[in-house]
Order: sequence, then structure tokens, then C-alpha cells
Amino acid sequence: MTGHDDGLPNDPEGIRLMIHALVDGELDAAAALAVERRIAADPALAAEHARIVALQAVVSRLPRPDVSDAFRARIAAIGMAGIEQQAPAESAEPQRGASPALPRLIAGAGGGQRRETGTRPFQTRPSSKTRLFGSFDWRALAASIVISAVLASGATQWLMFNGASDSFAAAVASGHRRSLLAASPIDIVSSDRHTVKPWLDARIGVSPPAPDLAQDGYALIGGRVEVIADRPVPALVYRHREHLITLVAEPQQGGSASQPEDLSSGGFSLVHWSDGAFSYWAISDMERPELDDFVARFRKAAV
Repeated sequence: MTGHDDGLPNDPEGIRLMIHALVDGELDAAAALAVERRIAADPALAAEHARIVALQAVVSRLPRPDVSDAFRARIAAIGMAGIEQQAPAESAEPQRGASPALPRLIAGAGGGQRRETGTRPFQTRPSSKTRLFGSFDWRALAASIVISAVLASGATQWLMFNGASDSFAAAVASGHRRSLLAASPIDIVSSDRHTVKPWLDARIGVSPPAPDLAQDGYALIGGRVEVIADRPVPALVYRHREHLITLVAEPQQGGSASQPEDLSSGGFSLVHWSDGAFSYWAISDMERPELDDFVARFRKAAV
């Protein structure tokens, strides 16, 4: 990776940790902006960011397991069994008189100290508080291991069936967010679809419908090229009052039409649908009803 003067690490592992911190909301505004700029400039980092966001979204949507009382009792029994196996060695108490003499320094008159010798048996049997803490610790550990295994298996299965579409949605959201932080959210500035479409077609060989919806309150302001899963895809940008709408159009081969589906999360409204030729992803910080209105008008005009 080339050097940067933004204060971020330049080694792959270091910047990957910074991306994790960004996703977890652990960075201040300046550091977050610096990481976002790195992501916007590097397709590999953008793909890694999209992967992390997608995995986080999958795990957050997993249902919490319903742990029954019987299951908790079995886990508690496992923990107690582990403690009881160690108890004989730890609780064996030496006979009185058999322990070595233990010298003690005790305070004497005048603030001095004198040495006292005597026999004091070792106290090695755990107290009731110690045993209670140990029991709790084992049960918590065992329960966390079992629950983590359940969550991990559920997440793996979810990703196997839904990972592709969810990853694409996360990448669309990341691209929209980066565009809002960039100097300009568009690569080609034009309200004329006869300018935007040829520009996209000349660069990536494909351009989606770009209807003029200005009279409906949704003005086309330009387009850009997004890179998702190492593939360039066209994106149109519309403006509705103070809000921007990114419309990513993924080309389909032999695809089927589908109705709009709500995928909103993380403060953004996101709608996905398909017309057979393209799979569309519309995202904005508008309220969902407003984005639904845009989608309905776009679908009608794009026929």
C-alpha cells in the first residue's frame, strides 16, 4: 500500500483494524473521515468494508436463542461437575499440629515489633463465597460457548443462502455514504439523460434507464461508476429537495422481475427491485414513504 499523510496506518492489517473500528463506531469524526476517504480511493478496502458491514448486519438480524430453564440447569450442572472434580485436591485440610511453624510479626508496646512463632493450620478449603463465584464463572463460560456456537452456525447458514444479496446491499449503502463525504457525489454532472447514459456506456459498456423526473420533484443531477464485488456498475443520482438518491443498477442476464423490497437499515431507506434487465437498489436518507414514491415514479417512467 502506498504511503499516506492522513495519520492512518499504511500496513494492510493496520488499516483493516481501522475499518473494523469505523464499522463499530469507535473512531472520532476526523479519523472516521480519513478512513472513509481511504475506502473511497481503494476498491479492495471498499470490498473489505462492505464484507464487514454485511456480516455485522447478518449477525444483528439473527434471532436470539430462547434458552429454556432445563437447558440452563444442564449448563449449571456441567459447571458444578468441573468444580467438584477439583474440590478434593483443594479442600484437603492438614491435620492440626502437622503444619510448619509460621513466624508472625506483631505489634508490641511502644510501636515496635516482636516475632511470635506458633502453629497455625493452613486454610485451603474455599470459602462459600469463593465456591459461589467459581460456580457462576463456569456456568457463564459454558453458556457463552454453547450460545456462541448456535449463533455462529446460524450466521453461517444465513450467509450461505442470503450472503450474496446482503453483501451487495451493504456495498450499495457504503457507496452512497462515501459519496456524501466526497467532494462531489457524481462523476458526470448533467441533468440530461442523453449525456449521462452515453457517459456510463462509454466507460463500463452498460447504462440503465435514466428518466427525467424533475417535474415530479426528483431531478437527475448526474451519475457515477460504483465498484461492487470487483465489478463496475452504473449509478444514477437524483435530488429531492435537500436529499440525494443513489440508484445503482446491476445488469442481469435472464433475470426475472420482482416487486420493491424494503431493506432499510442504519439510518438509510433502501429499496430493491428488478425489471428483468436490471436489478435496482435505491438508497437515500429520505423517509421511506418518499423513497417509495420515487421508486414508483421511476418504475413507471422506465417502462
